[in-house]
Amino acid sequence: MLKYKLIFNFMNLYSENKNEFTKEKSFYMKRMLQMSETLQVAVFLALSGGLMDAYSYMLRGKVFANAQTGNMLLLGVYASKENLDMCIKYAFPIFSFTIGILLAQFIRMKNIKKLHWRQASLIVEVVLLIIVGFLPESKNQLANALTSLSCGIQVQTFRKLYGSGFSTTMCIGNLRSGTHKILDYFYSRKKEDLKMALYYFFIIICFVIGAIIGSKLSVYFKLRTIWVSPCLLLISILFMFIEKKKV
Repeated sequence: MLKYKLIFNFMNLYSENKNEFTKEKSFYMKRMLQMSETLQVAVFLALSGGLMDAYSYMLRGKVFANAQTGNMLLLGVYASKENLDMCIKYAFPIFSFTIGILLAQFIRMKNIKKLHWRQASLIVEVVLLIIVGFLPESKNQLANALTSLSCGIQVQTFRKLYGSGFSTTMCIGNLRSGTHKILDYFYSRKKEDLKMALYYFFIIICFVIGAIIGSKLSVYFKLRTIWVSPCLLLISILFMFIEKKKV
C-alpha cells in the first residue's frame, strides 16, 4: 500500500508541475504578443513604413512601396493608354506585396520555436531591405519588388495596437479608426477611447516623420537610404527580446 501511495503522490506532483509549466508558457506567449502590440514597437515600425514609401517614390522611379492603392490607380491609368512597360512597372509591387502577406502567414504557420513568428518576420524584412540598398538604379524594378515584399510582410505581421486593428505601412485605416474613436469618446466619455484615438494619430505622425527622414537622408545617402529602415526594425525586434527577458 505504501508503494502505491508513493507512486500516487509522485504522479500528483508531476501533474501539478506540468500544469504550472503550461501556465508559465502560456503567460510568456501572451506577454510576447502584448509587446508586439505596444506603442513602442509600433512607433519604429511606422517610422520605417514612411521611410520605405518615400524611398521607393523618390529614388526608385515614383513607385509606392506601401500604398498599393496608388500603384493600382497608376496601373489603371497606364492600362488605358496601352503602355505595357508602365503597367508592368506598377504591377510588380502589387504582386510582391501580396506575396509578402502570404510569406508572413507561412512564417506564422511554421511555428518557429526559438523565435516568436513576428520577430522572424522582421528578420526576413531586415535582410530584404539590406539587399535593396545594394541594388543599382538599373535594378529599380527588382528593388521596388523587394521593398513591397517587405511591406507586405510587415502589414500582415503587425495588425493590432493594444488589441485594436491598425497598420504601420499605410495611414487611411488609422485615420478612419482614430476619427471613429474621437466620436466614441464624445458619446461615451471613456478615457480609453480618447487614448486610442491619440495613439492612432500619433502613429500617423510617425509615418509622416519617417517619410521626412527618408526624404532628407536621400540627398546624402542616395540609394543606401533604405538601410535606415532595417535599423528601425531591429529596434522593434530588440523591444520584443527585452520583454522576453522580463518574463
